[in-house]
Amino acid sequence: MIGEPTGVARESTSQPVLTAVPEPVCALIPEGWFMMGCETGRDEEKPVHRVWVDAFEMAVVQVRNRDWTVFMEAMSHPAPKCWNDPDLNQPEQPVVAVTWFEAVKYCDWLTDRTRRRYRLPTEAEWEHAALGGRERALYPWGDTPPDAWPEYVARWTGEVRGPLPVGQGTPNPYGVCDLSEDVHEWCADWFDRSYYTASPERNPRGPVVGERRASRGGSWRHMIKVSRCAARASIPPTFQYSDYGFRVVRDLMVDC
Repeated sequence: MIGEPTGVARESTSQPVLTAVPEPVCALIPEGWFMMGCETGRDEEKPVHRVWVDAFEMAVVQVRNRDWTVFMEAMSHPAPKCWNDPDLNQPEQPVVAVTWFEAVKYCDWLTDRTRRRYRLPTEAEWEHAALGGRERALYPWGDTPPDAWPEYVARWTGEVRGPLPVGQGTPNPYGVCDLSEDVHEWCADWFDRSYYTASPERNPRGPVVGERRASRGGSWRHMIKVSRCAARASIPPTFQYSDYGFRVVRDLMVDC
């Protein structure tokens, strides 16, 4: 099954060994240049600019409710505000209504338990992964509009009361599922509408300070539930929305 744990934490003299650490299946996102932004998009997606991203690994699916359960029990962490909603709390659905700070805390916990560095993706990493090596593609599957894409019609027409279980869609060329749909995904960066006018060319990580954290991807709550690869969004990092979740990325060959 996509997203099954791939291992357990290494034995340590300072903490017990956990037998169910939800270490995710990850896809390799190769290093390379890509054109970030969209000439026909909103103002914050301009100007289109050339960006280099180092190689990294991205979780094939978003963090699920069953992954979050392990974290909550291990850390005595309170449940999200939507935890008891039957439309949102099924084990294979992505966890929602977690703040940016909680998502970072999960990454830190996973890093500590696995001795691999997990974190949130930058906006540049997320867009590079979503494109899947297809320069300037509008969506992870290409340029076909959502209402003409068979999987959109099958999955997102009619009444939708919550996110779908992860991993049901066709992976993009890099092997990542559910990009641009299901839930908005927190990114590491602070958000600035004009950041692209001064963004570094290599591994941009967003402004140093800000009031809102960036997010990417579409949402089950919206009429058009799929966002373009280049589409940007943001909310304050303390907000908890029922269509906001996250996926983790992993640095290559880094022991902590």
